[in-house]
Amino acid sequence: MIRNLHLSYLHLWSATILLSLLQVVISPTTVYLRKFCAPHHPVHIDTLTLMDSLRQRPIPIAIYRKNNHPLTKNQKVIILNHGYNDNRKYSYLGYSFLAEYLAAKNYFVISIQHELPNDSLLPRNGIPQIVRRPFWERGADNILFVIQSLRNTHPELDFKHLTLIGHSNGGDMTALFAQQHPLMVNKLITLDNRRMPLPRTNHPQVYSLRSSDQLPDEGVLPDVAEIEKYKITIVTLPHTAHNDMCDAASTYQRREMIRHILNFLKD
Repeated sequence: MIRNLHLSYLHLWSATILLSLLQVVISPTTVYLRKFCAPHHPVHIDTLTLMDSLRQRPIPIAIYRKNNHPLTKNQKVIILNHGYNDNRKYSYLGYSFLAEYLAAKNYFVISIQHELPNDSLLPRNGIPQIVRRPFWERGADNILFVIQSLRNTHPELDFKHLTLIGHSNGGDMTALFAQQHPLMVNKLITLDNRRMPLPRTNHPQVYSLRSSDQLPDEGVLPDVAEIEKYKITIVTLPHTAHNDMCDAASTYQRREMIRHILNFLKD
């Protein structure tokens, strides 16, 4: 009897702790899952789902910002775009090492979930630049909708100096977005995108981290003359595989990627 009573109190205590960490708020158009960080944690994370009524498409996003730090006027914005993950949920949360670090540096970081469970799978056969183009265009539409939505709800943010970061397929769609809307992007940083050619332009500024194990398709990366002409920065990471450019990365790999990305942002 005493043992059962002790277990009951233990279960009640565990449930209380869980409820204190997660609070769910539901509205007719938007679902919020608010995750409260401990007071000592440097980053506050909100997840919410935007609804693009024109396309009838929900767009889950995560917002990372400095904890206990009010939004400041002209705070710079970074949008993260995950690599292809077979339509798994929560792929947009798989780059927390980078999102949290940048938020702690007082960037307003938004990570977009581009794949939904009922979406068609990314084609594995055919010419990628043709069969995957609709997927990149959908991703570019997602990015545009998120920008327009956050501009309305957070007018104090600086979208004039927007940075897009995308890994793999997410890098392909950000490269497409930068080509479609060059005046909306200040800096484009891709993490080993392999299919969509990087923009050959002085604006936005273009940077790319390359993996040690996978090569891009012909024409994706600029040649030496184009690198010089457009001041494009290409950095190969000799100890980082393509699939490690996310939270799967080791401590060393994370530090190396963060170091280069910070240099790109300061450039």
